[in-house]
Amino acid sequence: MTGAQDWQGRVGQNWAAEWERTDRSFAALTPHLLAAIAAKPGTRVIDVGCGAGELSLAVAAARPDAQVTGIDISGELVEAARSRAAGLANLGFTVADAAEWQAGGAPPDLYVSRHGVMFFTDPPATFSHLSASAAPGARMVFSCFRPAAENPWAMDIALMLPPGKPGPAVDFPPGPFSFADPDHVRRCLKGWRDIQFQPLDFAYVAGYGTNPVADALSFFSRIGPAAAAIRTLPDQARAAFERGLLELVQSRHVGGRVCFPAAAWLVTATADNR
Repeated sequence: MTGAQDWQGRVGQNWAAEWERTDRSFAALTPHLLAAIAAKPGTRVIDVGCGAGELSLAVAAARPDAQVTGIDISGELVEAARSRAAGLANLGFTVADAAEWQAGGAPPDLYVSRHGVMFFTDPPATFSHLSASAAPGARMVFSCFRPAAENPWAMDIALMLPPGKPGPAVDFPPGPFSFADPDHVRRCLKGWRDIQFQPLDFAYVAGYGTNPVADALSFFSRIGPAAAAIRTLPDQARAAFERGLLELVQSRHVGGRVCFPAAAWLVTATADNR
């Protein structure tokens, strides 16, 4: 599981340091998400789990008359986002937990998120809070991963790892694939109606540049399921894992890039708060 404590610690720090490569990994997804956002009205926009701010920046640039606010639980990621936002008067960022965040002025009429909503401790309560805090009939557009089996960038690496210890049983375990099942997502989206799912397949770019294989190995050592293994496995097991990871990355090196198939949902909904 990857929860709030992780994002406030090592995971958030690594994503803040690696924002250029994490943005690149989603480069083939982001235009589709932005197109879905562009189809929805909204002048008071909240980017939930904004990370290093790429989505917030794009929405603010596309809607100069809107006020866009990115919120994230990681102070490091918010600082990275702020450093990229200089000169955009209609964009701001704040460190906040979506479960407790309160609008300072007029209520938001559009929530957006790129893979930032799967890590809530209590998704029904958080989404209910977001709906109650929004303008009547506010819209929401977010992306999330489909099942791990449809995302070889994660599954192929996970299959090389020794079995992990089961975590504590919870109703809504947070993590990158926690929103893979539409029925589960509908259960989570308390306070929202007209929930729609659009499947999207895209290329997850892990390596690029003069040495894409080395770039991908470096990226995976900081981000995703390989990072914890490299950090925590005993020496012999880590060496074997790193050899397997090298072979995997080399097998995905085509045309100057290391790419893996990836699968996401684009989800849209309307606040049921009239």
